[in-house]
Amino acid sequence: MKIGIDIRMLGRKRTGDEAVFFNLVKNLALIDDENEYSLFVDRRSPEEMIAITNSLGIEGKTNFRFVMLRAKNKFSWNFLILPLYLHKHPVDIYHTQYIVPFFISRTVKIVTHIHDVSFCAYPEYINWKDRLFLNLLIPISLRRADIVIAVSEFTKKEILKYYDIEEKKVVVVHNAVSDTFTSNTNTDSEHIEKIRLHYDLPKKFILYVGTLQPRKNIPSLLQAFSVMRSKIPDMKLVVIGNRQGYHYDTRIDAVIREYALQEVVVFPGFVNQEDLSIIMRMAEVFVFPSLYEGFGLPVLEAMSQSVPVLASDIESLREVCGDAALFIDTTNLAKFSEILYTISTMMQTREALKIAGIKQMQKFSWRSSVSRLQDIYKTLF
Repeated sequence: MKIGIDIRMLGRKRTGDEAVFFNLVKNLALIDDENEYSLFVDRRSPEEMIAITNSLGIEGKTNFRFVMLRAKNKFSWNFLILPLYLHKHPVDIYHTQYIVPFFISRTVKIVTHIHDVSFCAYPEYINWKDRLFLNLLIPISLRRADIVIAVSEFTKKEILKYYDIEEKKVVVVHNAVSDTFTSNTNTDSEHIEKIRLHYDLPKKFILYVGTLQPRKNIPSLLQAFSVMRSKIPDMKLVVIGNRQGYHYDTRIDAVIREYALQEVVVFPGFVNQEDLSIIMRMAEVFVFPSLYEGFGLPVLEAMSQSVPVLASDIESLREVCGDAALFIDTTNLAKFSEILYTISTMMQTREALKIAGIKQMQKFSWRSSVSRLQDIYKTLF
């Protein structure tokens, strides 16, 4: 088979979708020496291409090649430049995410990855231009796609709830923790302290990792932390995410000012994967208070580093965490702060969660997910 994969998100510091496609391609390269893969990128420097090649482990792999297509913007890339290329150089399968390219032959089978449909569940958190764009193009894309990949059973149900498409088209391929994340077992105290100083991290902290968009519900975490901190005054909160990122939740700044948290909430900014695993290991607790998630990969990453997890009580996180986390109703501030205190201090609870977390994390693997993906590709050929 000739398979094209859109990897424009690689190297863009976009966390979730970047991690998914990075691990899919990396693991395909480990196990597939037969099919031909064209990896589609947009404008990149030679240095960027070398870095991507090395990180994916495809140097010397003759069945993997890059196709660089330059365009003025992502719309002309998707709707003009790419279709023209595929008309001249067709592939059997083209794999992308969300918006599929239009005006390409039906002989090209299309797979699109849907990480979540939060824009349907919480449209008030999306600006009107994005809503217009998504409401117009997502239904068309899902109808054109031959296979729609959902990252969880919850996301599959949500896709079928909001869009009129055949159920048999929607298949589940779970996310997982990357091997590079779990293999970083460096316990050298000098190295760990160097990372702590580099990111200006406190000695004792609760951790959140993810985007800082409104649906992530960071203001509720800040409020609960403020209440809980009266009982543990030396505890701080580390929030890893991009404060200059798209659709940043400005309520975060307002709550920090209101509760005078400027000195106890730390924003390290973007952290690379190698350092992130060590920082997670430093944390007392990992908290994930999202209102809506398609999967919630950071909870598994925290479990992989033996960190107790506190997650919002929503269906997708129940699916991913199983019985290896404590769950909270984030609308109940008193209860939220109480459970945050419990998971921070009760050793028996913490140890039980650490053990359960390791077992739960191991239920998901990129190798099995990629094997599932290969089976999906075969059904289309």
